Amino acid sequence: MRSRGIPGTVAALLLGGALLLTTACSSGTGGGTGGSATAPAAAGHSGAQAKPSAATLAVLPADGSQNVAPSGAVKVSVTDGKLTQVTVTGPDGKPVAGTVGPDGSWAPTAALSVSTKYQVNANAVDASGVATTTTSSFSTLTPSKTERVRDNLDNNATYGVGMIISVTFDKAVTNKQAAEQAITVEATDGTTVKGHWFGPNRLDLRPENYWKPGTKVSVHRRVSGVELSPGVYGDSDTDEAFTIGRSKVSTADAGTHQMTVVEDGAPTKTIAITAGADDNPSWNGTMVVFEKDRMVHMDSKTTNIKGAGYDVYEPHGLKITDTGSYVHGNPKAVDWAGKANISHGCIGLPDTDQGEDDSVAGKFWGDSIIGDVVIVQHSVGEPVAPDNGLGGWNLPWAQWS
Repeated sequence: MRSRGIPGTVAALLLGGALLLTTACSSGTGGGTGGSATAPAAAGHSGAQAKPSAATLAVLPADGSQNVAPSGAVKVSVTDGKLTQVTVTGPDGKPVAGTVGPDGSWAPTAALSVSTKYQVNANAVDASGVATTTTSSFSTLTPSKTERVRDNLDNNATYGVGMIISVTFDKAVTNKQAAEQAITVEATDGTTVKGHWFGPNRLDLRPENYWKPGTKVSVHRRVSGVELSPGVYGDSDTDEAFTIGRSKVSTADAGTHQMTVVEDGAPTKTIAITAGADDNPSWNGTMVVFEKDRMVHMDSKTTNIKGAGYDVYEPHGLKITDTGSYVHGNPKAVDWAGKANISHGCIGLPDTDQGEDDSVAGKFWGDSIIGDVVIVQHSVGEPVAPDNGLGGWNLPWAQWS
């Protein structure tokens, strides 16, 4: 710890006046304390020795420490006094955000960066207003192991109102609370966003209700300084932003073979569809479009369908579950849409083999974006699982948060 003293009997002019100050070094205790104190001198006695501050600063970790953990290791405290300023800076010179706790000590509000040297400057005063100051430095550890952390966002994209942020971790996370705190979501309308874990490798985040159109959302991942599991840290930090577009919620009724499309709260069209047949029924529940492809390769070997297999390409695909459910163009729907359910679980819309842009499926596909909501009702199938695709809307908010 380096104690920054102010030489004794040094005159200083404050605010243009002739106020005379004298200073003297105060004693510190331990490798992490030290400082200087100031006190007004009596008029006419410019050489008088100032009274040392009764306040004693302590900084953890000690000055010069190496391999410091980026979380939970930094603390600045004072005895017989009160902190007036704490500044912790890295090589970029930007102050680290921190807060003073109930015990009067200062600590960072988020994990520090790894492999980084930090400077600490702290100031405090005692009950008489006499100040003391101290400086120190330390370096954070370099992780021996990291894991890849990624999400399903494209920076500056526009998504539908049902968009769910899904963060995946290559290795199982044991310190879920720290991982979740390292990922923050801000919405311009103040919407509260909370996370839910699906196992140790996936964290999904969403608001209680669908996003409002026009909302701008910022996502900040600060996982490089977080020990996600023993000895394993996140690989990188990132900032992303996206905008919520118009609202489009489509409800497919497998019983009536019709799908109602509601945009920005108003019904715009009803489309004849074919859903999953009884032996391969469609999932019931709320699903979200998370892939959009002009042509989709569909191979029955990648699913658990019953009956004869298939290996085909289908047009105008909008994927809504990980288990292979799509809303897509289906040439057979030209004859069967509105009449019967004949698919292997998908929602089929009339189209040609190669897909026509002005077909029913082509127009629906062209007006769809990632994050649009698709609800399936009255299928003989089971409810869709909340972790099947972006199915988190099927989990009540009380269980989500």
